[in-house]
Amino acid sequence: MDSLIYTVMSGADRALHAQQVHANNLANVQTGGFRADLEVAASQSVPGYGYDARHMASLQANAVSGKAGTTQTTGRELDAAIQGDGYFAVEANGSEAYTRAGSFVVDSQGALTVNGMPVLGDGGPIVLPPYEAIKIGADGTLSIRAEGATDMQPVDKLKLVKPAAADVVKNPAGLIVARNGSPLPPDDSVSVQSGHLEGSNVSAVEEMVATMALNRDFEVQMRFFKAADDMADAGNRLIRA
Repeated sequence: MDSLIYTVMSGADRALHAQQVHANNLANVQTGGFRADLEVAASQSVPGYGYDARHMASLQANAVSGKAGTTQTTGRELDAAIQGDGYFAVEANGSEAYTRAGSFVVDSQGALTVNGMPVLGDGGPIVLPPYEAIKIGADGTLSIRAEGATDMQPVDKLKLVKPAAADVVKNPAGLIVARNGSPLPPDDSVSVQSGHLEGSNVSAVEEMVATMALNRDFEVQMRFFKAADDMADAGNRLIRA
């Protein structure tokens, strides 16, 4: 009977964890550049002598959905959207992280930022000189027309990376980071589209359907737990008799 209880309780715990993941996804349906989390779990045997028949769900680090979000035209010079796979590189708490959010702004010091974080180029944080016009090329090159000038001149290039899905995870701040903690190399195959922004890749309908399915799974687990408890109680009564 206890082998059934192991399976039921670990399955219920996994369902609760999955509900938290989908609830967080739903909360970020309107967050630009947000990448949905994918709940990951696996079956494992309970360690220890005499527990061979007992199994439980093992929760693992969540994966990140690589599905592209909807792209909208903004016409703003400092808006950019990744085309296909890839990420922009930013500096967060002294380390390198990655994001699909491309609503860039230039602060009073000329530093290029997104959501308050410095945007990284191939040589570090990007700082722009005074300019009258700016353009982001398809390869991430930043070109400006200086005050009084007539031609656009390249001044820096966005660091664009394209890691494999298995090589990245989300940190507590919701940013993408490398699993091994090391900075990722730039990838020249990544392209961007200026004047556009990518929205969240979360499908509200899919998340709601998944949440309802998890609610039913949890209810079934609780019924199994009640059945296991009833069988254990019946066994105890037989022994006492």
